[in-house]
Amino acid sequence: MADGHSTYTIREDGGTGTVKIADEVVAVIAGLAATEVRGVASIAGGITNDMVARKGIKALSKGLHVTVEDQLVTIDLSVSLEYGCSIPEVGKAIQEKVKSAIENMTGMQVTDVNVKVADIAAPAD
Repeated sequence: MADGHSTYTIREDGGTGTVKIADEVVAVIAGLAATEVRGVASIAGGITNDMVARKGIKALSKGLHVTVEDQLVTIDLSVSLEYGCSIPEVGKAIQEKVKSAIENMTGMQVTDVNVKVADIAAPAD
């Protein structure tokens, strides 16, 4: 692609062509999946599920790092969690949700989902 983004071939079929996916798309899938987990206040710089409609879906890919090597995907993301939630439980739920979403939507294998808890959101008054 001319815009500097990496693409990955996820399907080659000699008769009909290929299917390629941009790394930014994998990051968006990961971001959307992570924001759906109960206990996640926001990801990557304050982006919440509600903000996606205003800022656009591509805002979710900022702050997430995707590495793809030989159809194996590694995701690194930072999250802000809601005060009072169980960090280990929410972290595990994020890993499972992100892994499942990427594998189901792309057919690529996710080897690692690395979650960094960067902040705890203050409880609302």
